[in-house]
Amino acid sequence: MQKTPIILSKPPAERSKQPPPPAAPAAPPAPAPLEKPIVLMKPREEGKGPAATTNASAPEGTTPPPPAAPVPPKGEKEGQRPTQPVYQIQNRGMGTAAPAVMDPVVGQAKLLPPERMKHSIKLVDDQMNWCDSAIEYLLDQTDVLVVGVLGLQGTGKSMVMSLLSANTPEEDQRAYVFRAQSTEMKERGGNQTSGIDFFITQERIVFLDTQPILSPSILDHLINNDRKLPPEYNLPHTYVEMQSLQIAAFLFTVCHVVIVVQDWFTDLSLYRFLQTAEMVKPSTPSPSHESSSSSGSDEGTEYYPHLVFLQNKARREDFCPRKLRQMHLMIDQLMAHSHLRYKGTLSMLQCNIFPGLPPDFLDSEVNLFLMPFMDSESENENPPRAGPGSSPLFSLLPGYRGHPSFQSLVSKLRSQVMSMARPQLSHTILTEKNWFHYAARIWDGVKKSSALAEYSRLLA
Repeated sequence: MQKTPIILSKPPAERSKQPPPPAAPAAPPAPAPLEKPIVLMKPREEGKGPAATTNASAPEGTTPPPPAAPVPPKGEKEGQRPTQPVYQIQNRGMGTAAPAVMDPVVGQAKLLPPERMKHSIKLVDDQMNWCDSAIEYLLDQTDVLVVGVLGLQGTGKSMVMSLLSANTPEEDQRAYVFRAQSTEMKERGGNQTSGIDFFITQERIVFLDTQPILSPSILDHLINNDRKLPPEYNLPHTYVEMQSLQIAAFLFTVCHVVIVVQDWFTDLSLYRFLQTAEMVKPSTPSPSHESSSSSGSDEGTEYYPHLVFLQNKARREDFCPRKLRQMHLMIDQLMAHSHLRYKGTLSMLQCNIFPGLPPDFLDSEVNLFLMPFMDSESENENPPRAGPGSSPLFSLLPGYRGHPSFQSLVSKLRSQVMSMARPQLSHTILTEKNWFHYAARIWDGVKKSSALAEYSRLLA
């Protein structure tokens, strides 16, 4: 049987003369497929479409590389390469705008919060004109709380707002964000704040400090008690009350919480003023004309803020349970016909200020908070101690104050105010910047209010 190896019996000379047997077509050189990804990446950087790269002609006799040949981006892991159609859609959608979207500097600038405020600025100046500088500190987010303050002259409004916003009792009052009444201003009988001052914290809480409340009845009361009045108050009583009513009506419309500060209990003319300001308060804008013209009462859609009565410079006897019950009962009777939310949102009994009193001790608890003199907490003050004839142990104990420390009460008041509900001010949810424009529109409407003009005409 003949075998194939007979071919190998040729002499070596003849075998060397014959050409080598044909070999299989050689694969394309290794550098060729590496050049293709480089070509594909160039049009991506220049913003060109994928058509210029997919239609590129390949060398004759070679097979075009598969779609998976392009080098993946740096941030992409192996095994997660998109297919060619997905790559074309992404490249075509990004275009030349890709560098601007992916710019990290621009992205970080958009995420950075506004500059932190170090002192208050004017929202309404002393001429009752609106100021636009506050919008630079506002964001486009809806989680915002607006707190305003009202009170007579010298009651400590600016001090209270500074302690609630950014300062502590240990700091110098000259460094407070809301400047307190200076000694020179006290001697002159003037007020430190004029118009409305604005301050916003990093927790996105807006604080509005206002000039003192002055009405004809309050002015007469101050004059009868030999209280000094600055020269700027030597104006017709109607004009002075109009300014105070405009500010109060404005706060009742744009604030979630309004704090009424008084340093003695109590001034009946202050409650008359609050009821008048509620009467001339602008109506809440309705979402449509049909809802505003519908029959029936609109009390359900009308907005009213939380009202907190702060008894500043309270004495030790004011913290007596019997006196506390009397104050709550009197405020409840004076505000019985008001739609302002003056009860049910703040409680001194629930924050462990009176641990021995049961929760139902007060029949009708209103939003009342007592704050003692801040100077009584001075480190240099020596409280009375036990007599020399008493036990040596008791002689080392400080005297009885009758209330917690000033710092503790400020902390409790701040926590209760910050945790209050934030009702919707209008028919739409407002961001910080939307609130600013809404407040500017309300202030313009208050200055042109026909109700205030009619009330001023009746007083003249």
